[in-house]
Amino acid sequence: MAFSLRHSKALSMSAAVAAAVALAACGAGKNDTGSNSSGATSTGNPITVGTTDSVIALDPAGSYDFGSLTIEENIYQFLMQVPAGAKAPQPDAAQSCDFSTPTTYKCTMKPNLKFSNGDPLTAKDVAFSFQRVITINNPNGPSSLLGSMKSVKAEGSDVVFTLKNPNDQTWPFVLGTSAGPIVDSKVFPADKLLPDDQVVGSGPYTITSFQKNQLAQFTANPNYSGPNKAKTSQITMKYYTTSDNLKLDVQNGAIDIAYRTLTPTDISSLKSDSNVKVLTGAGGELRYIVFNLKTMPGDNEAQKLAIRRAMAYSVDRQDLATNVYKGLYQPAYSMLPQGIAYATEPFKDVYGDKPNPAKAQSVLAAAGVKTPVALHIDYVSDGHYGETSGDEYNQIKRQLEATKLFTVQLQGTAYTTYSEERVKDTYPIYQLGWFPDFVDGDNYLFNFLNPTNFVHAHYCDNTKPTAPCIKDGVLPLLTQEETKSGQARAEAFTKLQKILATGTMPYLPLLSGNQVAVTGTDISGVQETLDPTYLFRMWLLSKS
Repeated sequence: MAFSLRHSKALSMSAAVAAAVALAACGAGKNDTGSNSSGATSTGNPITVGTTDSVIALDPAGSYDFGSLTIEENIYQFLMQVPAGAKAPQPDAAQSCDFSTPTTYKCTMKPNLKFSNGDPLTAKDVAFSFQRVITINNPNGPSSLLGSMKSVKAEGSDVVFTLKNPNDQTWPFVLGTSAGPIVDSKVFPADKLLPDDQVVGSGPYTITSFQKNQLAQFTANPNYSGPNKAKTSQITMKYYTTSDNLKLDVQNGAIDIAYRTLTPTDISSLKSDSNVKVLTGAGGELRYIVFNLKTMPGDNEAQKLAIRRAMAYSVDRQDLATNVYKGLYQPAYSMLPQGIAYATEPFKDVYGDKPNPAKAQSVLAAAGVKTPVALHIDYVSDGHYGETSGDEYNQIKRQLEATKLFTVQLQGTAYTTYSEERVKDTYPIYQLGWFPDFVDGDNYLFNFLNPTNFVHAHYCDNTKPTAPCIKDGVLPLLTQEETKSGQARAEAFTKLQKILATGTMPYLPLLSGNQVAVTGTDISGVQETLDPTYLFRMWLLSKS
């Protein structure tokens, strides 16, 4: 469901997602217990988590990817975030947050907060954290999430945000996203990224050792005084280049949890293994194709659009869901997945649910496009979106070439390189995946359509914010869905989804799916964190 927040009442205190980072010498914090400032003690057997995800950066201003956020949400603290199993954001580092005017959102900080290095955490640090995301504006960073923020400042113990639109329905959610980790203004530079081995935070865990995309070791933060006390004092995150070894290690007990990403075949076989538990949770992940409107094939805009539409007529989502992903994913006919409030299926309405080569040929012929069209499609070859990405895109290649209208050249690249190259216009047509920052339709649309969007499809460039956004009527509709409720919000979402299918069409949605984790039989807490927020709350984990 979507969430219509009442701005007339302050949001109540509750458990929330807190995290903090402090990279210390390798010998630091390696005792089996840790204590927080209230005197409580974190114990429990050490836990090892395995993943094929990769980390771009531990500085929040330079990362907007799932692998980085998995660490950040556990090592930084946020003003607001959604507790496990909840649907609305609640205060974390903040004592309370509320709209003081329609365009002013004020958060009052809890007293006596500290970073892991002992520095006090104040409203000034919070304002600094949000402003530096905008100032740095890193191409791999989360600045697009702050598109609705006009300014931020500290006033005593209050953080005051001035927003561009009145009664912004999404702003409380944004505070708990990749743009929201609170950093130490005495440690982080205002205008550039901080190296991974120097970051400092204030939440339940600190990092005592970090070998990028190899091994991360966490220990309970003794300065943490929030509600999310770690159940286990020592956690290790181990990074895998292939899912084969990830599966083998969780089967034989070398690791305790395999969280992202095992292949569909691996998951199917593990369900019959009595030594492990296969856990499934609500998701909302979206897999889609991006068209670079500058560099994709076509002699003019009309031909480029015709090629995009012909591809939409040619793909077979059900084939991908059934034969590649063994039913773990479902066809997606909108950039807003089914199960999210206001979702419709405009791509099914316009292009059908089965390939239609005749329609595809007609669209290309009407635009004067010569066939076969040579397509170069790039995808992520490592485990960032799962190793099955290669199978997925080879199947897409077969589908497109079966129409005799396309020839397809595929190129797979590891995500760390991929994330750098795609923002340089290297890829004309390429794969991306989306994991929601918060469970609301706005998060699936605003971040892809606003002038500061992160995708670099050149659909709505920051340097040319009047086109094609005004042509498609996108910007007024984004404002409508952000600031209205009820029928007016529903109408805006319906129109936006239809525009994405019938207008400029910069994206082609393919699949959506749930979360899966595999654990040892002695592990608890994983099921509780597999909720639609995609927050992997390590402080809930324990081992008997």
